[in-house]
Amino acid sequence: MPLDIIVGTQWGDEGKGRVVDLLATNMDYVARYSGGDNAGHTVTIGKQTFKLHLIPSGMAYPHTVGIIGNGVVINPDILIKEMDSLRRAGIRITPERLYISYAAHLITPAHLALDKAQEQARGSGKIGTTLRGIGPAYTEKIARRGLRVELMLSPQSFTQKVLAHVESINHTIVTLYDGEPLDGQKIAHDFMNYADELRPYIRDTAGLLHEKLKQGKYILAEGAQGTLLDVDHGTYPFVTSSNPTAPGALIGLGLGVGNANKVIGVTKAFQSRVGEGPFPTELQGEEAARLRGSGENPWDEFGTTTGRPRRVGWLDMVLLRYAVRINGITELAVTKLDILSGLPKVKICTAYIKDTLTYSDLPYGPANLDSFIPVYEELPGWNKDIRLVKEWGDLPAQAQDYIRRVEQLAGTPVHLVSVGPEREQVILL
Repeated sequence: MPLDIIVGTQWGDEGKGRVVDLLATNMDYVARYSGGDNAGHTVTIGKQTFKLHLIPSGMAYPHTVGIIGNGVVINPDILIKEMDSLRRAGIRITPERLYISYAAHLITPAHLALDKAQEQARGSGKIGTTLRGIGPAYTEKIARRGLRVELMLSPQSFTQKVLAHVESINHTIVTLYDGEPLDGQKIAHDFMNYADELRPYIRDTAGLLHEKLKQGKYILAEGAQGTLLDVDHGTYPFVTSSNPTAPGALIGLGLGVGNANKVIGVTKAFQSRVGEGPFPTELQGEEAARLRGSGENPWDEFGTTTGRPRRVGWLDMVLLRYAVRINGITELAVTKLDILSGLPKVKICTAYIKDTLTYSDLPYGPANLDSFIPVYEELPGWNKDIRLVKEWGDLPAQAQDYIRRVEQLAGTPVHLVSVGPEREQVILL
């Protein structure tokens, strides 16, 4: 079936947006299936850089139709601002090009206030959330009291639902966290305006995608965040509140298991994460600064959504093998290989040691990694600036050896290598 799924294999920020942007050349539909505006995809086209949080990255092409699936939680204020900013950049955003699932859930200012109060209350045990209201919105969804997008189709009842929602969260904020209540009337008024704006975009996206697949249309499912942030399969509790893994694409878009074709796993040539949680191969000092960059350009290792400097380290093949297994990855896309240029040696973590025992795979998943010591394999580096390289054969032999070693250790072929932030800075194998 013509459904390909793109997933992040790390803690997010792997460069999925630009891989989606590249693959969308041949796609009819590009669909977001999980997360919210806590995830950010950066797409660079010429001199323009787009930081997209909700709208699928592939919409930078004029021929694609964007889908925001039922698995996404939507802050309508953020979505509308993003739509406006893309329009100002010359990208057509209309009800014919962007569809929003009626079953997606809404994020409100009450969710944001509750998120902040809960994170502050955790003190030193904080999770490191983006404070975008994602967790509270998913909590209300699972508790069966969330606000679904379909409520926007019924203005009168929508107002009452929003007011009741704010009143309920106000009670929690005031009684449990000693916070200030929010103005429910103002929030309801704002959300009525959002509803007027977004109503023409609301569709049965699952039904539409089903019909388009039957017609042979090509669909790319675009994941947000990464495998190691999956609420079930990530470094729990330092995870997100949804399933950004490949099976989550089917649930988050309302499609059956027989529809999947390729699963493309995106990984950096090294490792990074934002926020709290275990990180076995994390580097400090000058080595970390070398991988992270200065923050002066969008390609540096600073969060697209939060702006926080990312923690960085050597590529962890134990975790990559785990991601390949969890997602059923059929091919890999390696990003940011150019960042390793100029290093005399590069390292890859091939196994862990704990209590004198060596583990090439995780014994009980990635939740408790603090006591594991990485085992490194050292490979020779390369000095050549590879950002202008177009063909595999023109890469330095050491860079080729690095990619081939990643393939061997992952047990999955690498089909794409990026050597810079621009669309054309990609080598197809």
